[in-house]
Amino acid sequence: MAADSRTIIAPTDAELLQAQADLWRHSLYYLTSMALKCAVELHIPTAIHNLGGAASLPDLVTALSLPQTKLPFLRRLMRLLITSGIFASESGADVETYRLNPLSWLLVEGVEAEDHTYQKYFVLATVSRHYLEAGLSLADWFKKDLPVPTPSPFEELHGAPLVHETTKLLDEELDRIVNEGVAAHDNLAIGTIIRECGDLFKGVRSLTDCGGGDGTTVRGIIKAFPDIKCTVLDLPKVIENAPAHDSVNYVAGDMFHSIPPAQAVLVKLLLHFFNDEDCVKILEQCRKAIPSKEEGGKVIIIEIVVDPSVGPIMYEAQLLMDMLMMVNIRGRQRDENDWRVIFMKAGFSDYKIVKKIGARGVIEVYP
Repeated sequence: MAADSRTIIAPTDAELLQAQADLWRHSLYYLTSMALKCAVELHIPTAIHNLGGAASLPDLVTALSLPQTKLPFLRRLMRLLITSGIFASESGADVETYRLNPLSWLLVEGVEAEDHTYQKYFVLATVSRHYLEAGLSLADWFKKDLPVPTPSPFEELHGAPLVHETTKLLDEELDRIVNEGVAAHDNLAIGTIIRECGDLFKGVRSLTDCGGGDGTTVRGIIKAFPDIKCTVLDLPKVIENAPAHDSVNYVAGDMFHSIPPAQAVLVKLLLHFFNDEDCVKILEQCRKAIPSKEEGGKVIIIEIVVDPSVGPIMYEAQLLMDMLMMVNIRGRQRDENDWRVIFMKAGFSDYKIVKKIGARGVIEVYP
């Protein structure tokens, strides 16, 4: 056997120093999450908004009713959050002013503005004790020979799955926060999708929103396309709390068994909760609910399409969302090839990625 001609080249001093700094960053990223949680619980974004969109440090201390002794510590907190891109700042006349940016705008409470979806509970869920403990158990989970389908680290550790009717038995407050967080996550940018991909709904006479929750999405669709007859399918416990709407037909049911027929079925930010086999089962029911492609039948899927071409920051966000799925539930985020395999297994003939909006993709799937 020929000797391995490769040689290990030791890093330079400069590379090692940079590597050390990078190691600090990666090891301590959780402190950014904790700082964000602190800002949300103190209502800092809302306070800045109420102060006209900009606030000095003394203004914030007063508005938040904090002890004056905490002023230097608040400055250190805000410095990290600004460096992390969560707030903006500007300096002038020896006074630093803190401002909202698009990220912190998502954390302002009580704003009545189109497309503003308050994301507080998404933050609180993802940094909750149960989530963090599941993440800390990841190495132990990898070492265990678990049955298939494999329970998530969250389920294996806590004895109950997340985003499930039994989650409440584990912790009622966690269940509430998770449900609020999921709803906020799902409804963010729906108006943008409707505006950017309006052709999706042109010519559609009827639509079923599979797992459509309280009907927020279809109400937005009806506002833009009032002639579409919309149905929302979800579990009975969800439907019984949905607000009544003259143009929305609510149906309590199980998407694994049947889906109300329509020309188009919308499946929005749902399939990532499930493994591939369950996704195929859901999509098989979707295919049964729609007419042929020639008659305008299609399934509209809004999901993350993992793809490095979206850019390093967006791609990292997609991969982190995939890790969130792996640690806490049995689902996953998928790339285009993953989606193609599932569509073909479910009996569809073709698909088209209509547009990529942020980290998400809008996909038309044809029978």
